[in-house]
Amino acid sequence: MSDSTQNNWHRSTRAVHDGTRRSQYGEVSEAIFMTQGFVYETAEQAEARFENAGPDEFIYARYGNPTVAMFEDRIASLEGAEDAFATASGMAAVNGALMSILKAGDHLVSARALFGSCLYIVEEILPRFGVEVTLVDGEDLAQWEAAIRPDTRAVFFESLSNPTLQLVDIKSVSALAHAKGALVVCDNVFATPVYSDAIAQGVDLVIYSTTKHIDGQGRALGGVILGSRELIRKTVEPFMKHTGGSMSPFTAWIMLKGLETMALRVKAQTASALEIAQKLQGHAQLSRVIYPGLPDHPQHALALAQMGAGGTMLAIEIKGGKDASYRFLNACKIGIISNNLGDAKTILTPPAFTTHQRLPQDQKDALGITPGLVRISIGLEDAGDLAADFIAALSH
Repeated sequence: MSDSTQNNWHRSTRAVHDGTRRSQYGEVSEAIFMTQGFVYETAEQAEARFENAGPDEFIYARYGNPTVAMFEDRIASLEGAEDAFATASGMAAVNGALMSILKAGDHLVSARALFGSCLYIVEEILPRFGVEVTLVDGEDLAQWEAAIRPDTRAVFFESLSNPTLQLVDIKSVSALAHAKGALVVCDNVFATPVYSDAIAQGVDLVIYSTTKHIDGQGRALGGVILGSRELIRKTVEPFMKHTGGSMSPFTAWIMLKGLETMALRVKAQTASALEIAQKLQGHAQLSRVIYPGLPDHPQHALALAQMGAGGTMLAIEIKGGKDASYRFLNACKIGIISNNLGDAKTILTPPAFTTHQRLPQDQKDALGITPGLVRISIGLEDAGDLAADFIAALSH
């Protein structure tokens, strides 16, 4: 099949077929190459491969592997990126992307609304290595403009923040960053590759925790960094392969299988999320329902322009604080209490006491992470059943 034909394929088609490498046996399902090294026919071939390995020539599993390469090619095709590097976890991807482009003396501007571990890297690890960090409110373009300087090396943000679902205007922030020569790094996990146009909107490095929607069934940790071939192979890859954060072949195979059904899952979850948010809106026990797909979300127009949909995540704030939110969580019969997201199962999380537990109280207050806040990752259960379960649990 010619490349020009493949370029016309829709995402759902590319998610099934792109990047496939078949062995001499002609297998239908992608092969798992469970090997840590590769054999060379001659000493000269070994030397040549270490000097300049081709796209289908492999040296060591930490550097690359046929199964991992299939996943990298396929996810890059979906994202509209030139290349990708698959990592051991989502946080390995965040750390690898930032550490590979930053050095002592560099300046980073970051949104402050981040997942707890991302904040740890930005506030604790990077300054320890001499990187100056400025935090801004991600939705405030004036703060981005004021913070980005001629010596700013990069900006970093979650396109849809965890857990309060604030959006960053990707096009506008990217334009501000590029005007000063800075790279744009975006954690895009809540948007998912299904609703992402981050590369087209100006992002230089896109990060996913493949643990979430890409796997979609709670089986394995994984991550991926996507961008231009120049950035991925000359900046990201040297850092990742020498520090050991690469993805395993078995994990890559799981992620390949996840990609085949991802669009079906994510679109169904998004439809359910909107239906449930609408049914919960105005409930007497809730002080707010946060869902970008609802017209009353302050960034609803941006969400539709940037993603085309509201996504699979919503958050509710229960009146009565921690005690009331815990009664709700304990009373739910379908949704499970955990800290993952993007799963086939609906997952409920109290962020103030779990994923964002270690944030100082003033930061929680600034981000709107209240004791009554519950983050909900909508799964594949019947939307009516979930809504009824949540409404019944709220009566407790």
